[in-house]
Amino acid sequence: MSALAQRPDDAPVTSGWDRATNILCVRLDNLGDVLMTTPALRALKHSAAGRRITLLCSPAGARLAPHLPSVDAAIAYDAPWVKNLRTADPAPDLAMIEQLRAGGFDAAAIFTVYSQSALPAALMCRLAGIPRVLAHARENPYQLLSDWTKDDVPMDGGRHETRRQLDLVASIGARPPAEGLEFTVRPADREAMRGKLAARGIADLASCIVVHPGASAPSRRYPPELFARVVRELSATAPVVLTGDAGERPLAEHVDVLAGRCATDMAGELSLGELGALLADAAVLVSNNSGPVHLAAAVGTPVADLYALTNPQHAPWGVEHRLLNRDVPCKYCYRSVCPEGHHACLAGVDPAVVVQAAHELLAWRRRACAATQAA
Repeated sequence: MSALAQRPDDAPVTSGWDRATNILCVRLDNLGDVLMTTPALRALKHSAAGRRITLLCSPAGARLAPHLPSVDAAIAYDAPWVKNLRTADPAPDLAMIEQLRAGGFDAAAIFTVYSQSALPAALMCRLAGIPRVLAHARENPYQLLSDWTKDDVPMDGGRHETRRQLDLVASIGARPPAEGLEFTVRPADREAMRGKLAARGIADLASCIVVHPGASAPSRRYPPELFARVVRELSATAPVVLTGDAGERPLAEHVDVLAGRCATDMAGELSLGELGALLADAAVLVSNNSGPVHLAAAVGTPVADLYALTNPQHAPWGVEHRLLNRDVPCKYCYRSVCPEGHHACLAGVDPAVVVQAAHELLAWRRRACAATQAA
């Protein structure tokens, strides 16, 4: 099949993909990016009987593996073309090529955001002897990719990241039985989470609002003093739980102090599985656009998303939400640090607007729960 050919919706899988039973899926960036790729992973998993999916991902992405029913195994890898703290020593890369070769993969699908290149991963797959490799590419990859989709529309036309990956696998005939994000909440994680919250005096999780003030990129963080005003207002009507990983403890503590200690600070106290369980049981998430937003979407919890205008592709997928930002001339900068230094797309959002969005979503959640119970 020509790389640029258009495949009709009912066209059969070609180029050997229908016979591929051991597929490597490459997604090397952040946890949220892996979550947004799960519908495409499901599509590959279910498009042939007995198919095995192995996820090559960052250590952060690998933490998701026990919660992803479409993933059979995960390999953690800090790739040198992705931001991380590893050294320039090529030994881990050579070892990874040999590990992939030993895996006997008969196909690979490389998933990238619009601003990334798939070609370094494609070269690794070629050196590992994987015969069929699928990815987006801006330039002709020649023999690095057996199947590819031209990546030539500025900012990917604003297409959602999840749709981008679904369209990629659809080009080789793979379509999922459902397009929602995947994350399975394990009973043990829910029990442990509820025990931790009960010890802090919170038993009615269904009325809780979770607030996540952190984000990996500084350009995507709502100012802590504004988050504190949001927390203070919300806590007047509902229990508020602050979350974050261990590295975000000082930020959550800062927000909690500024808010007058009116929230329950659980930053650094929950495992990923427990955080997923908390988001599934809570009423609403208020968060910067970060991994927990996509985790909430995967478990069906509405999100008030403080969405920095760094790019247009990563809004919550398949869940009720409100995108909160201020339109600015410098939007869609694709930068992890605000190049203008003013953070106006987030700093310009009035806390009262955030509180209103959270209350709207609380009302929506209550209506949805009432409708479910009535049915």
